[in-house]
Amino acid sequence: MEAFLAWINGIIWSNALIALCLGAGLWFTFRTRVMQVRGFAEMCRLTVTGQKSDAGVSSFQALAISMAGRMGIGNIAGVATAIAYGGPGAVFWMWVMGFLGASTSYVESSLAQIYKEKDAEGRYRGGPAYYIEKAMGLKWYAVAFAVATVVATGLLLPGVQANAIADSASNVLCGGGAAFCEASGGASMLKLWIGLGVATLLGLIIFGGIKRIAAFAELVVPFMALAFILMAIVVMILNAHKVPGMFADIFSSAFGAHAAFGAIIGQAIAWGVKRGVYANEAGQGTGPHAAAAAEVSHPAKQGYVQAFAIYFDTMLVCTSTAFLLLSTGMYNTFRVVMEDGKETLQAIVSGVPGVAPSEGAQFTQAAVESVLPGWGSAFVALALFFFAFTTIMAYYYMAETNLTYLAGVRKTHPLATLLLRLGIIAMVVFGAYHNAATAWTLGDIGVGLMAWLNIIAILILQKPALLALQDYERQKKLGVEPVFDPEALGIRNAGFWSRKD
Repeated sequence: MEAFLAWINGIIWSNALIALCLGAGLWFTFRTRVMQVRGFAEMCRLTVTGQKSDAGVSSFQALAISMAGRMGIGNIAGVATAIAYGGPGAVFWMWVMGFLGASTSYVESSLAQIYKEKDAEGRYRGGPAYYIEKAMGLKWYAVAFAVATVVATGLLLPGVQANAIADSASNVLCGGGAAFCEASGGASMLKLWIGLGVATLLGLIIFGGIKRIAAFAELVVPFMALAFILMAIVVMILNAHKVPGMFADIFSSAFGAHAAFGAIIGQAIAWGVKRGVYANEAGQGTGPHAAAAAEVSHPAKQGYVQAFAIYFDTMLVCTSTAFLLLSTGMYNTFRVVMEDGKETLQAIVSGVPGVAPSEGAQFTQAAVESVLPGWGSAFVALALFFFAFTTIMAYYYMAETNLTYLAGVRKTHPLATLLLRLGIIAMVVFGAYHNAATAWTLGDIGVGLMAWLNIIAILILQKPALLALQDYERQKKLGVEPVFDPEALGIRNAGFWSRKD
């Protein structure tokens, strides 16, 4: 089964998808006239403004929900995995993906706002499935994305996050054969108990609906992100003498000029893009679900806000993890070679001997522990818990939104909603107990499927998002608060905005 899943993953994450992610980001950067640079001040302003309503959440809450989805283990374990397979150069390509991805995020999030609708309970709903049907007129394509998203976010991806929580926690509690670990029945049983605990907490929140999810994300996401970034700054200050060499390694290995890492430049690009997409989710189609839930006067507002989310996620949080690892030397890097017809890993750097690439959280724990012994590992485990838990919570919201889409104008059947909730809870327990390699493979398959379907769609449907950007900038120059009128821009089927008073 593991070999079959790896084969499927290899097909989905072929060089074609890497090129598609980079190409789409480059194209949207050109078409938006580098809005991620020109509009940076506006991004920051809009992030902290806006109001919520009975139908929708505030811009900041929408940002918090989307950031909850973006800031998961990809920011901690995923970065370590990218460095393990691609060397320090993978960090540079993550930056490239973050910069280009900001424009991609603008396009998909603006489309989600333009084509959002109210569900049977009066709440805003939107996302790729909605804009694919309304703007492309391809119901089957929209249904395919909705089904893929329910499967990916409801079944495949939660296990990756839960596995990282259990793995990092057991690494702390079972270190040195701790009595607590033995009393729990060993590391495997401890992971199962952790999975059950996380599942219980998740159930308490997701049974409360979008408002409870938004309130929790708004409180937890900013705090956990800033605490982690502060930790990275402290570690870098304490290792200040290693920082210049760290930057030299990143840039030299990114272009194949480093003596040790030059041979794996292809792996650096592939894994930098792959983990960049996994971490910031630009183009994956997850962010638009939260963007559509915001109460705004113009769709471009959420486009700006969600573009800022990519910067925050990649340039600050992911970079913090990368600097933690590289400034302390607590990372492993492997070259993938073929021996007897099989792929094997050949070590280039062994900063943390015995730790596999799929166990990325342990690299970050070792990095902080090397500078702040005694509690660094526990801090990372706690940070990873909040990162991963809020991501699982956001995954549920995305799955629920697509389930609502599949229900159409009818109210989602209570049994379907219950099965989704029980399914994601069960996958949390399964993921916590199962091995990390399988969990990562399933997660990559889920991300890849959504990325293929969504990026192709937004490349076709980009015009309304670009018109919205031009309209927003025009109204700002006139000194008025931008208000969206789809008919004036020639945008059809924007049902909610067309009916809005």
